[in-house]
Parts: sequence; C-alpha cells; structure tokens
Amino acid sequence: MNRVWTYVISKKLTEHELNSLIESGKNFVNSWTAHDNKLSADFEIFKNRIIVVKVNESVHNASGCSIDKLTRFIKESEAKLSIELLNRFLIAYKKDNDVDVIPSSRVKELVEQKILTEDSIVYNSSVSNENELTNWEQPLKSTWLNKYLVKI
Repeated sequence: MNRVWTYVISKKLTEHELNSLIESGKNFVNSWTAHDNKLSADFEIFKNRIIVVKVNESVHNASGCSIDKLTRFIKESEAKLSIELLNRFLIAYKKDNDVDVIPSSRVKELVEQKILTEDSIVYNSSVSNENELTNWEQPLKSTWLNKYLVKI
C-alpha cells in the first residue's frame, strides 16, 4: 500500500517555479531514506496546484525521521517560492478542467455567489493512502465544507 501526503499550493506558480519545484521534489524523493533504507517514493504536482508525495510501504515504511525530512523539504519549498503548502485551510476545487485554490473562509461567499454549489468537486487534501487518493474528488456537500451551503 502506498502512503500519501498532499499539499495544496497557495498560489499559481510560473512555469519556471513549477519546473523548479518538480525538479527539487524528484531529487528529494530519489534520495529520501528511512533508517538508511532508500524509500520507493514518487513526487508529482496535480494540475499545477497540489503536490502529491507517495511512498510504497511494501518496500520500506516511512518513519518519523523520514516524515520529518519531508516536512523540512516542504518548509524549504515554501520559503524558496514564497508559497504556503502546510496551510490546511486552503481548499482546492475543480474549476472547469483546472484546479483553483481558495482559503476556506471564502467558501460561504462563493456559495452565495453560486460559483460553488453543493455538487462542486473539492479535493480532499487529508488523504493518507493511495486508496483514499482514488476517491479524493468529492462533492462539496459530502465534505466538512457543507456547513456553508444555504439551507432552505
């Protein structure tokens, strides 16, 4: 089973910034270890807005220290690119064929403006394994954000 971490990117990155992040992310996972064992890991950026890191734990488990290394890499990426990645109040949702990102505090406003509806697809950034990742697209009404829907 693959363990998964996702990080919503707070702002659109330039092509140069995206390429830099992808390169540094690939370099990180290619040298990532847990107790001196190389982890079988992958780094990708979904629709230019969500970082997805996977570890194949049937090869080696990610340990506390290796997860700390990932967190350090993410914090360094935030500083390097002047972005937020650890902010769990950033909401990624499907907008046409892209992904848009907003702070959760704007959801009510976008619902009132009918930009978001109960059926708008939201990405569950709290997934922890590949099985959950296959179902990470959820209608807003099925998420904790449903509290912002207008009740009639």
